[in-house]
Amino acid sequence: MTPWNSLPLRMIRKRLKMATVCVCVALALTLFYHQLPVSADVTRILSGRSAAEEDGAGLQEELRKMENKIKTLEQGKKIYPEVKFLTYKDRKRILVTGGAGFVGSHLVDRLMMQGHEVTVVDNFFTGRKRNVEHWVGHENFELLHHDIVNPLYIEVDQIYHLASPASPPNYMYNPIKTLKTNTLGTINMLGLAKRVRARLLLASTSEVYGDPEIHPQNEDYWGHVNPIGPRACYDEGKRVAETMCYAYEKQENVEVRVARIFNTFGPRMHMNDGRVVSNFILQALQNESITVYGEGEQTRSFQYVSDLVDGLLALMNSNYSLPVNLGNPDEHSIMEFARIIRSLVGGESEIIKNPAKEDDPRRRKPDISRAQKYLNWQPQVPLLIGLNKTIDYFLNELRRSRHSERNFHMPETLQL
Repeated sequence: MTPWNSLPLRMIRKRLKMATVCVCVALALTLFYHQLPVSADVTRILSGRSAAEEDGAGLQEELRKMENKIKTLEQGKKIYPEVKFLTYKDRKRILVTGGAGFVGSHLVDRLMMQGHEVTVVDNFFTGRKRNVEHWVGHENFELLHHDIVNPLYIEVDQIYHLASPASPPNYMYNPIKTLKTNTLGTINMLGLAKRVRARLLLASTSEVYGDPEIHPQNEDYWGHVNPIGPRACYDEGKRVAETMCYAYEKQENVEVRVARIFNTFGPRMHMNDGRVVSNFILQALQNESITVYGEGEQTRSFQYVSDLVDGLLALMNSNYSLPVNLGNPDEHSIMEFARIIRSLVGGESEIIKNPAKEDDPRRRKPDISRAQKYLNWQPQVPLLIGLNKTIDYFLNELRRSRHSERNFHMPETLQL
């Protein structure tokens, strides 16, 4: 054999190339051999399993894959509450203004469950999308981000006009906007009702009675309102809205219903909306001092939200067109109410007194004789049961907010 060092350089390079090609071919053949599929029989023989066992194991594997696919599809498809089916003769197209708010969202739930087509209009000043998110995507539900100060052109059969901030801090935050919502907004809704020949229900308020001089308050009482006080934007706005309703009824033959709503509480209330119930529950849950304005001798009557929804539905579908009080005639002083909530929540919260607020009504109790006579309606949910449900809701909201805070990580670009 000729030694390497005696070969010319050209021959050495040629032999190295040939050796490289042979190695590459050998590697390719090895890889190809290992990638060849092994027959089921060979696999079964190597594993020591019978043909029946192999088939059973394969079937179980296929079933497992199918179950995983079904679970994946179900997670991607939204599950809605089961609603009643109505024929086209019974199914109504219903507009709820302020339908993403506290009362509005509960009314929407009831209307959807009854099988109607519901359109919610809200500018989300106090309403929240999460109150109605469980209906988003349903064929009977539509959500419009719209301010009713501007005209709205849709086709409906009934209009529940609930749009307006209702708690003192909210409606006093922007008095002009509150007045516009209750005047221009009501004009627009009445104009819509006139155009499409729909029936309109106005969610008015016990605030139209102001600081009443008669007790309890019936619908014939004209009220005792300060027209230039801090609450006037809401009180007088609702009084004008009622006037508009009956002007349209007399002049344009629009069917109207007017509900004068007294204090209402329940789940989906804003925790910081400044109302009596939400203030007391939140302060008691956080073991803070419960603040009472004045001596706490002023009285209120509280109804649970489901009772109010019952009353609104009964009034809308009745033949009675005069104003109707919807409230609970069970009257409690603010101080008594603070003690009730403290006892239900527990804890060591102290009840403290702050200076009285301007134009805060001294007594508030509805006379519901008209509702009982013409609507066969009266509150059904006992106060303590309603309060316990509301406390549970607030407790879950607090846990949810604290959980979100723990899981929130500020992006580095936003950290100071």
